Amino acid sequence: MTTPQHKIGSGFGARSTADEVLKGIDLTGRLALVTGGYSGLGLQTTRALTRAGARVIVPARRPAAAAEAVADIDGVEVGELDLGDLDSVRRFAEEFLATGRDLHLVINNAGIMACPETRVGPGWEAQFATNHLGHYALVNRLWPAVERGGGRVVAVSSAGHRRSGMRWDDVMFEHGYDKWQAYGQAKTANVLFAVHLDALAKDAGVRVFAVHPGGILTPLQRHLSKQEMVEAGWIDEQGNQLNTSFKTPEQGAATQVWAATSPQLADMGGVYCEDCDIAEQAGGAGGGVYSYATDPEQAAHLWRLSAELTGVDAFAGRA
Repeated sequence: MTTPQHKIGSGFGARSTADEVLKGIDLTGRLALVTGGYSGLGLQTTRALTRAGARVIVPARRPAAAAEAVADIDGVEVGELDLGDLDSVRRFAEEFLATGRDLHLVINNAGIMACPETRVGPGWEAQFATNHLGHYALVNRLWPAVERGGGRVVAVSSAGHRRSGMRWDDVMFEHGYDKWQAYGQAKTANVLFAVHLDALAKDAGVRVFAVHPGGILTPLQRHLSKQEMVEAGWIDEQGNQLNTSFKTPEQGAATQVWAATSPQLADMGGVYCEDCDIAEQAGGAGGGVYSYATDPEQAAHLWRLSAELTGVDAFAGRA
């Protein structure tokens, strides 16, 4: 059954925090994986999940920095993973699978935004490669553990998906680079990934969601100059936050934690969520998700392309 892209009236909202949406939920005995779980929204997600009883694995490109950031949190283990390097993804997944443990929650939280033109691997555009392809390969390689866990996968997208649909004729921006369009395409890819993985995985009892965490000032903005953020109306010349719609990191982590754990979403999946609820379809100003990001045909096309590029598809022969 396809989950409608409509609000369900969760009772939570834009100002709800991760701890609030987890109130009354016991994650004891659950193992979660949160990419980028040592910084910004990821760190708040890690803290909230452990407070609810989960053990959390935090894969990081800089494991020493990650270990320092989570040193005061019980129930966290750090691994080495560079999402822009498929060999690193393979090594991390193989090492985890060798432990024989089940994965109950996977939150694809790590990402880069609006970076200067950067190429990784065989010349891939870095935002698409890191934000989408790395996570695609990671979840597919970890699929045996995810399937046994029978839980949820959450792809952290953004309202930035509105900046661009999939550029099927030039996915890697080989003919002119625009940092915001590249970010938009990568965030659209995150939603399409959730749509198709949910269609493939739901018979195994695994459901998948995409989320927009909201606007939050975090290290994600590291590639933006102060002047760019001033001109966008996010901060003033002294660096003080101006945009009153921005969330705190604790509020920003809430939607991905809600999507990963809420019993309100039982037997649902394959939808885009925002402000701790399923979002509405949108076509103009305001919230919601653009239809091109939830189109099943585009989602299937992206899956095939991703499988071809990465050489990984846990569902080959099953789809």
